[in-house]
Amino acid sequence: MSGVFTIYRRELAGLFLSPLAWVLLCVALAFNGFFFSLFVSLFQGDVGEAFAFFLGGSQTFWLMIVLLPPLLTMRMFSEESRTGVLEFLLTAPVTDAAVVLGKLAAATSVMGLLWSSVLIYGLSAQALGTAPDWPPIVSGVIGATLVSAIFCAVGLAVSACTNTPLLAAFLAVLANAALLALPLVEQLVPTPPGHWFKLALGHANIVTQFHASFSSGVLDSRQFVFFGVWTGFFVFLATRILEARRWW
Repeated sequence: MSGVFTIYRRELAGLFLSPLAWVLLCVALAFNGFFFSLFVSLFQGDVGEAFAFFLGGSQTFWLMIVLLPPLLTMRMFSEESRTGVLEFLLTAPVTDAAVVLGKLAAATSVMGLLWSSVLIYGLSAQALGTAPDWPPIVSGVIGATLVSAIFCAVGLAVSACTNTPLLAAFLAVLANAALLALPLVEQLVPTPPGHWFKLALGHANIVTQFHASFSSGVLDSRQFVFFGVWTGFFVFLATRILEARRWW
Protein backbone atom coordinates (compact mmCIF):
# COMPACT_ATOMS: atom_id res chain seq x y z
CA MET A 1 0.00 0.00 0.00
CA SER A 2 1.22 3.46 -0.88
CA GLY A 3 2.55 5.50 2.00
CA VAL A 4 3.68 2.63 4.23
CA PHE A 5 7.37 3.22 3.59
CA THR A 6 6.95 6.97 4.06
CA ILE A 7 5.26 6.50 7.43
CA TYR A 8 7.83 3.86 8.37
CA ARG A 9 10.74 6.16 7.59
CA ARG A 10 9.09 9.05 9.43
CA GLU A 11 8.38 6.99 12.56
CA LEU A 12 11.79 5.34 12.59
CA ALA A 13 13.49 8.73 12.33
CA GLY A 14 11.22 10.07 15.08
CA LEU A 15 12.13 7.20 17.38
CA PHE A 16 15.87 7.55 16.92
CA LEU A 17 15.83 11.34 17.04
CA SER A 18 14.14 11.20 20.44
CA PRO A 19 15.83 9.89 23.58
CA LEU A 20 13.11 7.29 24.21
CA ALA A 21 14.34 4.62 21.78
CA TRP A 22 17.98 5.12 22.80
CA VAL A 23 17.17 4.89 26.51
CA LEU A 24 15.08 1.75 25.98
CA LEU A 25 17.76 0.13 23.84
CA CYS A 26 20.52 0.94 26.33
CA VAL A 27 18.53 -0.32 29.32
CA ALA A 28 17.36 -3.42 27.46
CA LEU A 29 20.84 -4.24 26.18
CA ALA A 30 22.24 -3.82 29.68
CA PHE A 31 19.62 -6.22 31.02
CA ASN A 32 20.27 -8.62 28.15
CA GLY A 33 23.99 -8.68 28.83
CA PHE A 34 23.52 -9.11 32.57
CA PHE A 35 20.99 -11.94 32.30
CA PHE A 36 22.90 -13.73 29.55
CA SER A 37 26.03 -13.73 31.72
CA LEU A 38 23.89 -14.92 34.62
CA PHE A 39 22.42 -17.77 32.56
CA VAL A 40 25.87 -18.85 31.35
CA SER A 41 27.02 -19.02 34.96
CA LEU A 42 23.80 -20.76 35.99
CA PHE A 43 24.31 -23.51 33.40
CA GLN A 44 28.03 -23.78 34.23
CA GLY A 45 29.26 -22.55 30.87
CA ASP A 46 26.76 -24.44 28.70
CA VAL A 47 26.23 -21.75 26.06
CA GLY A 48 23.51 -23.70 24.24
CA GLU A 49 21.35 -24.00 27.36
CA ALA A 50 21.99 -20.34 28.19
CA PHE A 51 20.78 -19.22 24.75
CA ALA A 52 17.70 -21.47 24.98
CA PHE A 53 16.85 -20.04 28.39
CA PHE A 54 17.58 -16.50 27.23
CA LEU A 55 15.40 -16.73 24.10
CA GLY A 56 12.01 -17.75 25.44
CA GLY A 57 12.88 -20.08 28.27
CA SER A 58 12.89 -17.52 31.07
CA GLN A 59 10.37 -15.15 32.60
CA THR A 60 12.82 -12.32 31.89
CA PHE A 61 12.33 -12.78 28.15
CA TRP A 62 8.53 -12.64 28.38
CA LEU A 63 8.66 -9.70 30.79
CA MET A 64 10.63 -7.70 28.23
CA ILE A 65 8.22 -8.80 25.50
CA VAL A 66 5.29 -7.47 27.56
CA LEU A 67 6.90 -4.20 28.69
CA LEU A 68 9.03 -2.86 25.84
CA PRO A 69 6.58 -2.71 22.88
CA PRO A 70 4.04 -0.54 24.78
CA LEU A 71 6.80 1.90 25.69
CA LEU A 72 7.73 2.21 22.01
CA THR A 73 4.16 2.60 20.74
CA MET A 74 2.56 4.63 23.54
CA ARG A 75 3.23 7.98 21.83
CA MET A 76 2.62 6.97 18.22
CA PHE A 77 -1.07 7.88 18.20
CA SER A 78 -1.85 9.32 21.63
CA GLU A 79 0.82 12.03 21.51
CA GLU A 80 -0.07 12.96 17.93
CA SER A 81 -3.72 13.18 18.93
CA ARG A 82 -2.91 15.40 21.92
CA THR A 83 -0.79 17.79 19.86
CA GLY A 84 -3.14 17.84 16.86
CA VAL A 85 -0.67 16.21 14.45
CA LEU A 86 -2.97 13.22 14.00
CA GLU A 87 -5.63 15.39 12.35
CA PHE A 88 -3.18 16.39 9.62
CA LEU A 89 -2.04 12.79 9.24
CA LEU A 90 -5.62 11.54 8.81
CA THR A 91 -6.23 14.09 6.05
CA ALA A 92 -3.00 13.23 4.22
CA PRO A 93 -3.18 11.20 0.97
CA VAL A 94 -2.44 7.93 2.74
CA THR A 95 -4.79 5.22 3.99
CA ASP A 96 -5.35 4.52 7.68
CA ALA A 97 -4.05 0.97 7.19
CA ALA A 98 -0.83 2.34 5.70
CA VAL A 99 -0.39 4.61 8.73
CA VAL A 100 -0.84 1.69 11.14
CA LEU A 101 1.43 -0.63 9.14
CA GLY A 102 4.16 2.00 8.84
CA LYS A 103 4.15 2.66 12.59
CA LEU A 104 4.05 -1.06 13.32
CA ALA A 105 7.02 -1.71 11.03
CA ALA A 106 9.03 1.03 12.78
CA ALA A 107 8.33 -0.28 16.28
CA THR A 108 8.99 -3.88 15.23
CA SER A 109 12.28 -2.86 13.59
CA VAL A 110 13.49 -1.39 16.88
CA MET A 111 12.52 -4.59 18.71
CA GLY A 112 14.22 -6.66 16.01
CA LEU A 113 17.38 -4.60 16.46
CA LEU A 114 17.22 -5.25 20.18
CA TRP A 115 16.87 -9.02 19.79
CA SER A 116 19.59 -9.10 17.13
CA SER A 117 22.10 -8.20 19.84
CA VAL A 118 21.89 -11.88 20.83
CA LEU A 119 23.84 -12.66 17.65
CA ILE A 120 26.75 -10.64 19.06
CA TYR A 121 26.78 -12.89 22.13
CA GLY A 122 26.91 -15.92 19.85
CA LEU A 123 29.83 -14.47 17.88
CA SER A 124 31.63 -13.61 21.12
CA ALA A 125 31.17 -17.16 22.40
CA GLN A 126 32.47 -18.56 19.12
CA ALA A 127 35.48 -16.24 19.21
CA LEU A 128 36.26 -17.51 22.72
CA GLY A 129 36.27 -21.10 21.48
CA THR A 130 32.74 -22.21 22.36
CA ALA A 131 30.83 -22.32 19.08
CA PRO A 132 27.06 -22.18 19.75
CA ASP A 133 24.35 -23.99 17.82
CA TRP A 134 23.35 -21.24 15.40
CA PRO A 135 19.96 -22.44 14.05
CA PRO A 136 18.13 -22.15 17.42
CA ILE A 137 19.71 -18.73 18.00
CA VAL A 138 18.73 -17.34 14.59
CA SER A 139 15.24 -18.83 14.75
CA GLY A 140 14.88 -17.55 18.31
CA VAL A 141 15.67 -14.00 17.19
CA ILE A 142 13.14 -14.31 14.35
CA GLY A 143 10.52 -15.68 16.73
CA ALA A 144 11.17 -12.96 19.31
CA THR A 145 10.73 -10.31 16.61
CA LEU A 146 7.44 -11.88 15.44
CA VAL A 147 6.11 -12.01 19.01
CA SER A 148 7.18 -8.39 19.47
CA ALA A 149 5.20 -7.48 16.35
CA ILE A 150 2.01 -8.81 17.98
CA PHE A 151 2.51 -6.74 21.11
CA CYS A 152 3.52 -3.66 19.11
CA ALA A 153 0.22 -4.01 17.23
CA VAL A 154 -1.60 -4.25 20.57
CA GLY A 155 0.18 -1.09 21.72
CA LEU A 156 -0.85 0.77 18.57
CA ALA A 157 -4.49 -0.26 19.00
CA VAL A 158 -4.48 0.98 22.60
CA SER A 159 -2.57 4.17 21.72
CA ALA A 160 -5.25 5.00 19.15
CA CYS A 161 -7.88 4.94 21.93
CA THR A 162 -6.43 7.62 24.20
CA ASN A 163 -4.67 11.00 24.19
CA THR A 164 -2.43 10.14 27.16
CA PRO A 165 0.79 8.24 26.35
CA LEU A 166 1.33 6.92 29.88
CA LEU A 167 -2.22 5.61 30.02
CA ALA A 168 -1.71 3.98 26.63
CA ALA A 169 1.47 2.26 27.88
CA PHE A 170 -0.24 1.05 31.07
CA LEU A 171 -3.27 -0.34 29.27
CA ALA A 172 -1.13 -1.96 26.59
CA VAL A 173 0.98 -3.72 29.24
CA LEU A 174 -2.22 -5.06 30.82
CA ALA A 175 -3.49 -6.17 27.41
CA ASN A 176 -0.20 -7.91 26.60
CA ALA A 177 -0.18 -9.69 29.95
CA ALA A 178 -3.80 -10.76 29.42
CA LEU A 179 -2.93 -12.08 25.97
CA LEU A 180 -0.12 -14.21 27.38
CA ALA A 181 -2.37 -15.41 30.19
CA LEU A 182 -5.24 -16.26 27.85
CA PRO A 183 -4.64 -20.05 28.02
CA LEU A 184 -5.05 -19.86 31.82
CA VAL A 185 -8.76 -19.24 31.26
CA GLU A 186 -8.94 -22.97 30.63
CA GLN A 187 -8.26 -23.55 34.32
CA LEU A 188 -10.98 -21.09 35.37
CA VAL A 189 -13.60 -22.53 33.01
CA PRO A 190 -13.67 -26.31 33.46
CA THR A 191 -14.32 -28.08 30.17
CA PRO A 192 -14.19 -31.77 29.23
CA PRO A 193 -11.16 -33.06 27.28
CA GLY A 194 -11.45 -32.43 23.56
CA HIS A 195 -13.97 -29.60 23.97
CA TRP A 196 -13.69 -26.95 21.24
CA PHE A 197 -13.13 -24.18 23.80
CA LYS A 198 -10.24 -26.08 25.35
CA LEU A 199 -8.71 -26.74 21.93
CA ALA A 200 -9.11 -23.09 20.90
CA LEU A 201 -7.33 -21.84 24.01
CA GLY A 202 -4.57 -24.36 23.44
CA HIS A 203 -4.02 -23.12 19.90
CA ALA A 204 -4.04 -19.49 21.14
CA ASN A 205 -1.11 -20.10 23.49
CA ILE A 206 1.63 -17.75 22.28
CA VAL A 207 4.30 -19.29 24.53
CA THR A 208 3.55 -22.81 23.33
CA GLN A 209 3.53 -21.76 19.68
CA PHE A 210 6.86 -20.00 20.14
CA HIS A 211 8.51 -23.06 21.68
CA ALA A 212 6.95 -25.39 19.11
CA SER A 213 9.18 -24.02 16.38
CA PHE A 214 11.55 -21.17 17.09
CA SER A 215 13.17 -22.53 20.25
CA SER A 216 14.17 -25.73 18.46
CA GLY A 217 15.75 -24.01 15.47
CA VAL A 218 13.02 -25.10 13.05
CA LEU A 219 11.09 -22.50 11.03
CA ASP A 220 7.59 -23.92 10.63
CA SER A 221 5.14 -22.08 8.38
CA ARG A 222 2.32 -22.82 10.83
CA GLN A 223 3.93 -20.61 13.47
CA PHE A 224 4.46 -17.84 10.92
CA VAL A 225 0.76 -18.02 10.07
CA PHE A 226 -0.16 -18.04 13.77
CA PHE A 227 1.83 -14.91 14.62
CA GLY A 228 0.79 -13.26 11.36
CA VAL A 229 -2.91 -13.80 12.13
CA TRP A 230 -2.58 -12.36 15.64
CA THR A 231 -0.67 -9.35 14.33
CA GLY A 232 -3.13 -8.86 11.48
CA PHE A 233 -6.06 -8.93 13.91
CA PHE A 234 -4.65 -6.12 16.04
CA VAL A 235 -3.60 -4.14 12.95
CA PHE A 236 -7.21 -4.43 11.75
CA LEU A 237 -8.44 -3.33 15.18
CA ALA A 238 -6.08 -0.33 15.27
CA THR A 239 -7.15 0.66 11.74
CA ARG A 240 -10.85 0.54 12.68
CA ILE A 241 -10.19 2.63 15.80
CA LEU A 242 -8.22 5.14 13.75
CA GLU A 243 -11.07 5.40 11.25
CA ALA A 244 -13.52 5.93 14.09
CA ARG A 245 -11.46 8.88 15.36
CA ARG A 246 -12.56 10.84 12.30
CA TRP A 247 -15.98 11.07 13.96
CA TRP A 248 -14.80 11.88 17.47
